[in-house]
Amino acid sequence: MLQEAAKIPLATTKRLPLYYRFLQNFANAGQKRISSQELSDAMKIDSATIRRDFSYLGALGKKGYGYDVQELLIFFRKTLDQDEETNVALIGVGGLGSAFLKYNFHRNHNTKIIVAFDSNSPHEGEKISEIDTFHPDEIEEKIKEYGVELVILTVPSRSAQEVTDRLAKTNIKGILNFTPVRISVPDHIRVQTIDLSVELQTLIYQIKQQ
Repeated sequence: MLQEAAKIPLATTKRLPLYYRFLQNFANAGQKRISSQELSDAMKIDSATIRRDFSYLGALGKKGYGYDVQELLIFFRKTLDQDEETNVALIGVGGLGSAFLKYNFHRNHNTKIIVAFDSNSPHEGEKISEIDTFHPDEIEEKIKEYGVELVILTVPSRSAQEVTDRLAKTNIKGILNFTPVRISVPDHIRVQTIDLSVELQTLIYQIKQQ
């Protein structure tokens, strides 16, 4: 995991998985070393930002040489715990939830949705997109049984906090919240909220300001 993570800006931590993905692409293409400018051109991120991000992590390149692709891959793999599997549960198999089940993080071999919950599923469970799916009444028991650490929340807004309160009684470590509700959680649970309507409105505003 990241050392002294509190000193690393949130914007930088959000870019770490992107760096890892693009470095994988360069490695797969047979590239041995890379400059910050090459990464900048590929990722559409300013090269100064990339150099600053890497300096936070101590992953400094060599002047006149750039960065060793394999060394960076090893570094980011360890930093992002890519060698450890993370079990994920999905709660709410509606339109967005169904898309998640079908996608199921195929490019991330260490992250998988292994269990899901939906109010239309039976208590004894069923298979949806090859994932065991149960009625929400089974959340506490199945979260423990499947060893779930992270939860993707795609339930209706009216149910978001109620489901979150139940999750707070389990051993999960984080929630990726796709509801517009700002859910409240205990200190030991991290929440990342993605409000698609807000993101769309932000994009529309930026377009109009051009």
